[in-house]
Amino acid sequence: MATNPPPGQGALSGNVLFYSKPEPLSKEAHGGLGLRRLDKPFAFAARAQVAPLTVTEFPVASLSYPIIFAGERHQPLAVMGVNADRNIFIHDDGAFDPGVYIPAYIRRYPFVLAADDTRQQMIVCVDRGAPMLGELPDLPFFDAQGEPTDYTKGCIQFCQNFETENRRTESFVALLKELDLLETRSSSFTPINPDGTPGEPQQLAEYFAVSEAKMKALPETQIRELLDKGAMGAIYAHLNSLFGFDRLVVLAANRQQVPATANLN
Repeated sequence: MATNPPPGQGALSGNVLFYSKPEPLSKEAHGGLGLRRLDKPFAFAARAQVAPLTVTEFPVASLSYPIIFAGERHQPLAVMGVNADRNIFIHDDGAFDPGVYIPAYIRRYPFVLAADDTRQQMIVCVDRGAPMLGELPDLPFFDAQGEPTDYTKGCIQFCQNFETENRRTESFVALLKELDLLETRSSSFTPINPDGTPGEPQQLAEYFAVSEAKMKALPETQIRELLDKGAMGAIYAHLNSLFGFDRLVVLAANRQQVPATANLN
C-alpha cells in the first residue's frame, strides 16, 4: 500500500463519487496539510441521492434506507433521497440527521484507495478539493518527521478494511447473479391532489432486487449455500429495507422535496 509514490506515476483509474481532485497522499504534496474538525462535515454528500454499501452494512443500513442493486455491476446502494440531487438525511450545512446510519463510503471521505495503473497496486489518495482540508489543521496528515500521523494511519486502515469489504460484497453479488436471484423492480407513490383526493400513481424508482419467488424455488443445496456463505441474512435485510421507500416519500413531503421519477436501474 503506497502512501508516498514517486514522481511520474501512472494515472489513477476510476471515477469516484464525491472526489473532485483525488491526489496520491505524500509528504511532499501534503506535508503541511490535514483536516479541520467540523461539527457538521457531510455537506459534500448533501446532493447525493444514493451511496454505495458493502454487504456487511446491510443489517444496520436497512433500518435507515432502502437497499437496492443498480447498474451493470448491480452495485448495492443505500437510497437516501427521492430526487436525483437531494439527500433527505443530510442538510445543506453538513449536518446528518441524528440516529441515521452513515454509510462507510461517506465516513471514509476524503481518503480513498485508487489503482495506480503503472505500478499495478492500490495507493492512498486524498481529495484535495475536500472542504475540510487545509493548512494549520486540527488533524495533520504527517508529523514533524514526515511520517503519517496516527490519525492518518487510522484512516488508511479504514480504507483498507473498506476495500476488503468491497471484495466480499462483489462475491455476494456474484452469488446472487450465479443463482439468478435478481429481478427488475420498481417503487411508486400516489400524490395527493389539492382537494385531498388521491392522484395518479407515479413511478419513484426502478432498480434490481432479490426475487423471493426465485429464492424459494431454489433447490435445498443452493439454499444451504446461501446460509453457509452468510448471504441469507443480508438478503432479508435488503428485502425488508424496501419498505423504506414509503418513509422516504413521507420525509420528502414533510421537507417540501417533491418526489420525482428516478431511474436507478
